[in-house]
This record gives sequence, structure tokens and C-alpha cells, in this order.
Amino acid sequence: MVEELPEEVLASIERNALSNAVRHGGKADVAAVMSKVLGEFPDMKGRAAEVARRVGKEVSRINSLTQEEQRRALEKYPDALKEREKTGREGLPPLPNAARGKTAFRLPPEPSGYMHIGHAMAFTINYIYREEYDGKLWLRFEDTNPRKAAKEYYESFRRGIRWLGIKWDYEKNVSEDLELIYPYGRKLLESGMAYTCSCDATLVKRLRFQGVECEHRSRAPEENIRVWEGMLSRKYREGQVVVRFKGDMRSADHSLRDPNIFRVIEHTHPVTGDRYTVWPTYDLANTVEDELCGITHVLRSSEFHTELQQRLREALGFRRVEVVQFSRFNFRGTPVQKRLLRPLVEKGLVSGWDDPRMPTVDGVVRRGIVPEAIRQFTLQVGYTRTEHEYDWSLLFAVNRKILDPRARRIFFVADPVKLTVEGSPAGDVTIPYHPEVDLGSRRIRVGSVFYIPESDVLSLAPGQTFRLMELFNVKLLSTGGEAMGVYDGSELTQGTRKVQWVTEEHTRVRVLIPGPLFDDSGNFNESSLGQVEGLAEKAFDGLSTGEIVQFPRFGFCRVDSPGVCVMAHK
Repeated sequence: MVEELPEEVLASIERNALSNAVRHGGKADVAAVMSKVLGEFPDMKGRAAEVARRVGKEVSRINSLTQEEQRRALEKYPDALKEREKTGREGLPPLPNAARGKTAFRLPPEPSGYMHIGHAMAFTINYIYREEYDGKLWLRFEDTNPRKAAKEYYESFRRGIRWLGIKWDYEKNVSEDLELIYPYGRKLLESGMAYTCSCDATLVKRLRFQGVECEHRSRAPEENIRVWEGMLSRKYREGQVVVRFKGDMRSADHSLRDPNIFRVIEHTHPVTGDRYTVWPTYDLANTVEDELCGITHVLRSSEFHTELQQRLREALGFRRVEVVQFSRFNFRGTPVQKRLLRPLVEKGLVSGWDDPRMPTVDGVVRRGIVPEAIRQFTLQVGYTRTEHEYDWSLLFAVNRKILDPRARRIFFVADPVKLTVEGSPAGDVTIPYHPEVDLGSRRIRVGSVFYIPESDVLSLAPGQTFRLMELFNVKLLSTGGEAMGVYDGSELTQGTRKVQWVTEEHTRVRVLIPGPLFDDSGNFNESSLGQVEGLAEKAFDGLSTGEIVQFPRFGFCRVDSPGVCVMAHK
């Protein structure tokens, strides 16, 4: 009869699962809860498999509750509530002027490229706050430049956001709201806060640099409206006229030097086709859409024009929104800028936007990063206005902690060398897929022939004893083209070298090993994708594409296609 876990351990499991769920938007993580419980009760490590099973059941139960039910359940653990109030959001500070149930946020991707990890982290921040303040969330495609938008990019963002586990309440394309936006352009022209300009682009650039107003700035509102109506009736061609906002031509902030807010673009749009040719710029469209959507808090990276949008709000009589800006999320050796990534795709230096070396969400998924890792990493690092470049190893450490209790161990031998063992006990052996967590087991038929890594063979000398992992000891007799050994007992002796192995029943596997796309000088890294050929046990053939496993003493790998894996990290 299996002894039940102690009451205090069961209470710890429930308390930590509830606390973790409340802190992370209603979804507790098994690995995080397991770590907390064993940290409180280290003597339970000998029963880790039992604890893991109970944690799994409890996390499943708690995750099925609503967030309000989770909060109420946590109230019976006052110490956990105090700790939660003390620690807050693990790096995310309280939002200014935010009240529960009265907030609205937006994910505003421009569908001009594929969603990348920087988007993922920024969107995660919005979603965490949306959950914390019980707000509403818009997925709003800022697609007002028909030359850049493409249908595949829209779907890239939808796919990536769903992968992150983010649920949005509303979705819209700004391109379908032009009839709502046009009246605000007319209002600015009628009030004298904007004007139509026919200067060529070269002259505008020079005057902006000099801080000098152009001749059209003094046009009467009536004349501006006449030109505006001509724009809408397609009287003007692309490049002939624009609408500019009256900012401050002498401002140190060049974005305020009478920026364009409408222009003519004669290009078919992937959503609206040829219906429109007058398109608002990003800043004007964002300002109007934030008002139409009732956005209360704008959380975004710091390259956007905060002051310009605030002036547009004032000119249009809109309410003020709270703006929180932070630096881009950059990773060492892997820039996210499309201008650097697109040439790699076009020149065939990478296999596509989903190449596992790419910082796109599609690339990160192929790499074996799980969405929980993105969320936990984002919570850990928080956000700052200071430019910072993160090392991939920090994200890998979070991902490893999540994968460790859930990834099955599959035997894999890189660069295999044949080993014949004299006196080897033949027969079937049953080996669990995980040493501590119950993930099932498999039976392997063992004979006298094995394959072990070449690196291990080269590091051993005849006469030395090593252990075939989870099996028995072997004394090495000789090496060469093939290795010979003799059975040396099954007793596990401390300090004996452990060697990975497969039998004659194996399958060939190629492992792709992604590295940094660019070197320290900013040049494409020709060695950014390595590969290793090896043999995996037959159980590998039963894995599904997308499954992440651990090859012991090699690393965590994701099954990419039959016979091919991508290495996530050690």
C-alpha cells in the first residue's frame, strides 16, 4: 500500500499552486510549483515521483478554476497573500491610474513582417496587465501602408499570439476603418491644425532640417478642404500632395516638425483592395484608433512618437491615455529588425522566416522554446527604458527548468562507435522515460552489441571501467575502428563514468544546432547552424513532430520532421 503524502506537503502543494496561478494570470506551472514544494520539504525528494503526480493533479484542478475562485481559495493561506503583496509582479510595477475592470489595452502589430520574440515579450506585458486589472484587449492590425502589408504577416501574428496563450477580446484592421478616420483629418484641416502640402519630398526634408516653414503652411482652411476633397476623389496622384500636422518646426524633437498625417498611396491593399488611395500615417491612425477602442493604457517600445500622438489627441479633443514605454527586447547575436533579417531570407542564407536561428516566433517554436518560458522570462526581466541586450542563455535557463520535469529522456548517441561487450546479459530491460517523474517507460532488447559516442571512446583507455547508463558496467578492452569490452557487473559504483548507448535496434537522427545569426562585428555568422549525425533508440520513431525530449548528456531537442531534430539547448 502506497503511503499518502503528509498533510503539510499536500497543503504546500495547494498553496503554491494557487499562489503561482494567481501570480501568472490563472495558470499555474507544474515545474514552478514542484520546485517550491521540494524547496520547503527537501526530505521529499526521495518521493519526487509521487509529489510530481500530486502536483500535476492539483495544478490541473486549480487551472480549471476562474481567477476569482483562485483568489478566494488563496485567502485561506494568509502568509501566501502577504508574500504576494510583497513581491508583486516579479518585475512589472503597478500601472499608473489603473482600476480593475476599467482598463483597455491593445496589441498593435504592423503586418509588415513576421512576429518576433520582441513582439512576444511586449505583447506578454500587455496581457499580464490585462489579466491583473481585468481589462479588455484589442488585437489591432496597424495596416495603413498597403506597400508593406501582406496576408501572411497577419496570420503570423495571430498564430504567434495564440501560441503564447494570449486571448484577445476584439480584433480589427485599421485599413477597414478609414471612413471613420477621414472625418478627423477634415476636422484638423478645418480647425487650422493641419494643412495640405504640395512640396516635393526633397524640399520638405531640407526645410525640416532647417526648421523652416513651407509656403503651404499658411493656406486658408477652405483651400485645404478643397485639396483634401480632391485627394479623396483621386484627383491627385501619389507624391503630389500630403496632409501635414502643424507641430513645431523649431522643436528639438524632429517628429514634431510638421509631420505627414495623410498621404496618397496607389497600391493594392491585401484587405481593402483598391478601395482607398488616401492613407493615414501610423501616428494619426494610432491616435484615432486608441480613442475609438477606448484604450486606457498604451504599453510599447520607446521608438514611437509619444509627444506627437499626445499633441494629436489634444488637437482632436480626445481624452488622455497613460503611456508606458520601454526599450526593445534585443538578444545578443540575433537582431529583430526586418532590414537585417529580410536579406538573409532573400539570399537563402537561412531556410526561411521560420529557420530555428531566426528570432521570429515561428523560429523560436522550432527551436524548442515553450510559451511558458517567454512569460516567465518576461516577468523576471521586467522592462526598462535603458537599452539592454539579453543573452539567450538566460531564456534557455528558464526553458530548461520548465522542460526538465515534462520532457521524456530518449537515448541518443552522437558520432557513434560500435562496442561489442563479452558476457553481456542478454534480454529485455525496462527503463523509465524520466528518473523522477512518472512519464512511462519502454522496453529495450539488449544483446552484446552497442553503439556509444566517439567522444567517450576517445576519452577512455583500455582497462578502464565505465557504465552504460541505466544498465551495467563494462571494462574497456580495446579501441580502434570498433571498441571491445567485457561485462563488469551491474553494481553502481560512485565515480564511474556514465556512457550513453543504443543497441542494434536504432534509428538514424540528424540534429540541427542553431547558433547566433551574427558575430560580434555584425556580420552574418557562416557557422550559425551546425549539425550532428547520430543514432537514437527505436522509441524515437514513436515521437510526434513538435515533441520536445531530452537526449541525456546531449541536450533538449524538438522533433522537427522524421529523423530530424532541432537542439534547443543543453
